[in-house]
Amino acid sequence: MVPPDLTRRQVLKGIAALGALGVLPRMPAARPSPAGRTRILAYLRRHARPDGGYAFDGQQRSHLTPTFAVIAAHRLLGAELPEKESLIAFVRTHHPRELKKLEQERRIFEFQQVQALRWLGDDAADFREKIGSIIKPQEYKRQYERNGYPIFQSELGLVQCHALLGLPLEALQPAFGDYLRSRRRSNGSYNNTPASDGGDGHVMNTYWGLLAAVLLGGEGELRTETAAWIKACQRKGGGFTYQPNPEFSGIEDAAYTRAAVRSLQMLDAAPEERERCVQWLLSLANADGGFSDRPGWRSNPLATYYVLDALDALGALDRLENLSGSPVPVPAKLPANLKVFSIQLEAHGTGSPMEAVALAGALKIDLWGSKNAKPGWIERAQEIAGSRKVPVQFFTANEEYGTWLVAPGLGTYSHTSDLFAPFGRDIGPPLSGPTAVSWPDYRARRLAPLQRGDGRLFWQFGENEELVRILLDDSVARGGFAAISTFHFGNPDFTNTEPFLHRWRGRIPFVGMQDAHGSEPWWWADMTEGFRTLFLAKEPTWEAWLEALKKDWVVAVRHDEMSRGETWMHGGSDEVLDFVRGRESDWRWWDNPRVRRPLASLVALRPEDRFEVGHPQEGVALRVRCAWKNTPQGFPRERLSELLTLRVDGREVEPKLVETPRPRGEGIADSFYLYPLPQPARQAVATVREISSGRSETISCPI
Repeated sequence: MVPPDLTRRQVLKGIAALGALGVLPRMPAARPSPAGRTRILAYLRRHARPDGGYAFDGQQRSHLTPTFAVIAAHRLLGAELPEKESLIAFVRTHHPRELKKLEQERRIFEFQQVQALRWLGDDAADFREKIGSIIKPQEYKRQYERNGYPIFQSELGLVQCHALLGLPLEALQPAFGDYLRSRRRSNGSYNNTPASDGGDGHVMNTYWGLLAAVLLGGEGELRTETAAWIKACQRKGGGFTYQPNPEFSGIEDAAYTRAAVRSLQMLDAAPEERERCVQWLLSLANADGGFSDRPGWRSNPLATYYVLDALDALGALDRLENLSGSPVPVPAKLPANLKVFSIQLEAHGTGSPMEAVALAGALKIDLWGSKNAKPGWIERAQEIAGSRKVPVQFFTANEEYGTWLVAPGLGTYSHTSDLFAPFGRDIGPPLSGPTAVSWPDYRARRLAPLQRGDGRLFWQFGENEELVRILLDDSVARGGFAAISTFHFGNPDFTNTEPFLHRWRGRIPFVGMQDAHGSEPWWWADMTEGFRTLFLAKEPTWEAWLEALKKDWVVAVRHDEMSRGETWMHGGSDEVLDFVRGRESDWRWWDNPRVRRPLASLVALRPEDRFEVGHPQEGVALRVRCAWKNTPQGFPRERLSELLTLRVDGREVEPKLVETPRPRGEGIADSFYLYPLPQPARQAVATVREISSGRSETISCPI
């Protein structure tokens, strides 16, 4: 039965309206000239990859989002896509969850799959059962957003899927109807939080809200107010920002402009300065044939789609003829005397400093960021490194748990305060606690003292695109987040689940983030070995690292079991990527005897070694840890090596195996051999064997 406020006629009218807006498959009324199409299509096709999809610049692996954008752009240009069958197969099988199961489903990706398949002429019928079973918004995880508010655009992508698949919309009305109405402001705009929480709307969320209202009812409400609010988002340059009077990050952007003009079209309205808007969109053209998010930025496939879609909404696709575009900036030539160095962000700051130094030496880690290090740990690790002549510098790299950042209209989020700084500097106190802070307050109270101490802030993750945009755009404008995390222990690649991060390529460097868990660096060696951040400098000093960040001479690299034996890289420019690839033999840690994870650790422990498990009350004890594969939480999982013999001054001894169970009793938390020395000795030698190859190795330790 159709509810009284949602008649069958309204549903059919809504679906027809979505078709007119390009949400359902159709071809635009206006077409660019053949000359205008040719350059853009050539640019888009440069992003095709052998796996059947399309990738972002600098990436060898295709991704659903740029593939969706390329398909949409071809539709707008009235062009056929090559290899359509393989493209259909790619879209159907490359949801980001295929890389690793998502902690929480992101329904915007189902929308991209279903919409792309429909544009390609596929009925996407195999999605009907799953999509049809979802009839209410899902709460977001409260450890990430304090109130559990769903991510607005992602949830409403599901409403579009129901329409695209011809599923009955009546089932969505109870939960999604209430959800939609609760997010609408009195000025007609929509945002992520309930209107009762306060805060203005966001133009991108307003676009998604209006699309859903067309289908679920309410498209006739507040039309005049909504149109006026959207029109007030237009800036002097002609493009649109995210709300009429933003406190910060009030920049003109392709995504904001596209959302604004499509929303106005739904409201039978247009920008006050239509021609200026068209001119601003055309100014985003680059000489490579693509379009950028902002004037002067690099082209990317998603921005290219947004610009074409906005021009289509304005009836101006035919204005693309003879568009030369801004010249692509020629990067400065890299100095010939640069070298490639290695840094780990948020590696261990707890457990054995002896083994941390051993891992740093074996894996050629130049700078080791110690996460939330215990008092005295960094000093002890640096002392050991000095005595063993291991060239590693330890520094502070903390995650400030319990810090909540509030953005009116968007929500209250954790995981927004990750930083790194030279050890021992005054960088101010964290803002952890029950009271959430605003971004302007955070800038004044946390960021300012951090920067005075030569520290920097880096972005860990955030799935609310609208929030991430305003924070990172403000960082580009005024300094703030100095780097963006990509590879991570729990998420193979944040750009896989947050593909919009690619828009900052060349503006904010990409780094890898260990985010170390567990009690011992030895049981984190899979991650320490598996991915890292490389930077270009003359010497591996803190000042050189900051200079590399400033110039974006930084590359995040992953090569491990999670990358399926492939080498994944994120870099700010092709020039830096090529430089790093050309010197791979200097830093490669796989198939490289000069940079290799040790098969075992052998250390002599004394009473003063308080950070070392098994240290004796008196005298000396020897501890041997063999290499294991590890769990993502820092526990041993599978043996890689085994102890054959332990000798002290040439005499074989029998150490005791010590194993500690995990807190929940599933597997072990620690495993090592311990041998208390009954009398003074000079040297210990352990012989271990790699289980997979049978290769043996001896490790010596002075006593």
